[in-house]
Amino acid sequence: MTNQKGPIGLSQLEEAKRALDVPLFAGLNGDADVSFEFFPPKSEKMEKTLWDSVITLEPLNPRFVSVTYGAGGSTRERTHATVARIASETNIPAAAHLTCVDASKAEIAEVAEAYWEAGIRHIVALRGDPPAEGQVFVPHPEGYASAAELVAGLKAIAPFEISVAAYPETHPDADCPQTDLDNLKRKLDAGASRAITQFFFTAEAFFKFQDAALKAGIDAELVPGILPVSNVAQTRKFAGMCGAEIPAWMNDLFEGLDDHPAARQLIAATVAAELCRKLYAGGVRQFHFYTLNRAELSYAICHLLGKRPVGSRQEKAA
Repeated sequence: MTNQKGPIGLSQLEEAKRALDVPLFAGLNGDADVSFEFFPPKSEKMEKTLWDSVITLEPLNPRFVSVTYGAGGSTRERTHATVARIASETNIPAAAHLTCVDASKAEIAEVAEAYWEAGIRHIVALRGDPPAEGQVFVPHPEGYASAAELVAGLKAIAPFEISVAAYPETHPDADCPQTDLDNLKRKLDAGASRAITQFFFTAEAFFKFQDAALKAGIDAELVPGILPVSNVAQTRKFAGMCGAEIPAWMNDLFEGLDDHPAARQLIAATVAAELCRKLYAGGVRQFHFYTLNRAELSYAICHLLGKRPVGSRQEKAA
């Protein structure tokens, strides 16, 4: 095969094959299940943004939405209010995050019992980050020392459905990947139903982790956490805190776009959608999106995966 400049090389043939292949997102039948994470708003304006996002994403029929919990219980009331409103005013199962940080077992029991009374049946149980960046986690003298202990404690309070965290690129506090996997297995053995991963940016990171988990005797559901990058600087900070690697090629893609938010959004959607498509090709059918309280990017990616609204929104009767 030749072109006007002579014989076509191997790299050109590979590019030609890509161009002629079936479109990446063609024919997907919408069989993926999705869930979304929000954080409790600090102001009326932020609450409106959050609620607009919830309403936008509700027709996609998510498995659940979760609401984060600030370090040391700093968002305790706002988290509870947000979860309770989602549970009472939408048809989405709501999950509340709960951590061990700066809380006694009695305080955690009080929070968990309040969730149960409000109809919340799903908790995302986490050890939690220290109140200040750079500090080392120190258990409360009358509290739980780990997420595994928290899971067992919650199960003793009520038959909650419990999700826990997993780290494809290893938790920063773990001394090695195997230690981190052992900790994950303890959390699942204590009664958790699934693990939701920290965000990552290559499909290989997730599949290698999935294989290692199976070898470690972990057969529970592992749900990949997807972070569409809406704020590059913020994402770099998050990645540094949780041990996630931002590939060099991804840094290059966002270079020079600080003053071009619309272009940044398009690239963010493209990168995250391609990651989800690769995961889908590898058999993944559950995705958890870290929305940062904005629906547009997550909605677009779900649409590309074949998720379509299941009907108009109908509020529950008061």
